[in-house]
Amino acid sequence: MKKILLATDGSPHAEDATWFLAHLPHGDKVEITVLSVLHVPTAGSVTGLGDWVETILERERERAIDTFAKIELMFDGANVKLKHLIEQGHVSETIISVAKREQSDFLVMGARGHSQVERLILGSTSDYVATHASCSVLVVRPTGFRKANHPIRIAIAYDETGPAEAALEEIAEVRLGAEPDLRVVSALFAGGVDESDRRKSTELAANKAADRLRGTAAHVRVESIVHDHIGEGLVRYLEENQCDIVVVGETPRTRLGRVLMGSTSRFVLRHAPCSVWITRNRMLQGIPKKTPQAETAST
Repeated sequence: MKKILLATDGSPHAEDATWFLAHLPHGDKVEITVLSVLHVPTAGSVTGLGDWVETILERERERAIDTFAKIELMFDGANVKLKHLIEQGHVSETIISVAKREQSDFLVMGARGHSQVERLILGSTSDYVATHASCSVLVVRPTGFRKANHPIRIAIAYDETGPAEAALEEIAEVRLGAEPDLRVVSALFAGGVDESDRRKSTELAANKAADRLRGTAAHVRVESIVHDHIGEGLVRYLEENQCDIVVVGETPRTRLGRVLMGSTSRFVLRHAPCSVWITRNRMLQGIPKKTPQAETAST
């Protein structure tokens, strides 16, 4: 996590995402590009209103500059390098395009913004970006952590698959340090005569995964859930344990594949009560054969 794109529209949810990122532990210096996108109406909707549109866009530019000044204060003294980009275009597509152009490996945004569908579980922009972006994405939902006294609670969904292993690698590279409460959560389908044996095998793998993380994080424990719907089981666990972030791995797909994504990560993205970190970077780069300790030592 060295090049971060922070998409903001100055809304309270975007401010929560900024605050969350500013307080997310990280070991190395990172470059943060703050992106403000000015939506340009289609030609048909602005016929005869050219001067009015320019006035609105100018106001939005001024607002974007003011928002960036506030963000600079939030990162004052942090080990980061900030820059600001103001772009015009379709908001979702522009965020994805800039992330690719800037070669961002991590994209952060709030779950809701200035949208007429703000009351939905996930706003249309964050939903689209999280689904289509080629890099890892953190969608921040307000959980009350900003006013809480407890360490940040991070749950990693783990099931021995390639995407889950990649998620483990990505978290290990961040070097979370002593503060976070990190849980490796193994998920198992309920039912079947071999459920007991499968559960033992899954928990053994999860404990090995936790051991790999203990080289980069001080507080790591293993939890297990058994449910007839993995996504629902994870969401219930997150609710009952008041987690602040859930980390789910996803295999990079074609553009069409992401649009049709009906996976556990998609379900969690839509229904989790907390922030959702979808990891894609390690699957793109290939999971290394060396241990996480060696990986972070050379990061």
